[in-house]
Amino acid sequence: MHISLTPELESRVKAKVESGLYNNASEVIREALRFMDTHDDWIHEVKVARLREQLIAGVEQLEQGGGIRVKSRDALGGLFKDIKG
Repeated sequence: MHISLTPELESRVKAKVESGLYNNASEVIREALRFMDTHDDWIHEVKVARLREQLIAGVEQLEQGGGIRVKSRDALGGLFKDIKG
């Protein structure tokens, strides 16, 4: 596999290798990809947690008599359209 890096990114990879923390550029890239995977997993967890919070708040509002009664599919479609703005 061949990848192209900007001069700045290539310099950063070389600096990591020169620091002695990595033996070669491949190790730097593998570590960066592992970090990216971890970051993506964390972002997913944050989004799911936020969605759960919003669902709990919605259920609490419904239990307190709040909310909008939707009587038809067309009304539901209109509600979604209003939400999207």
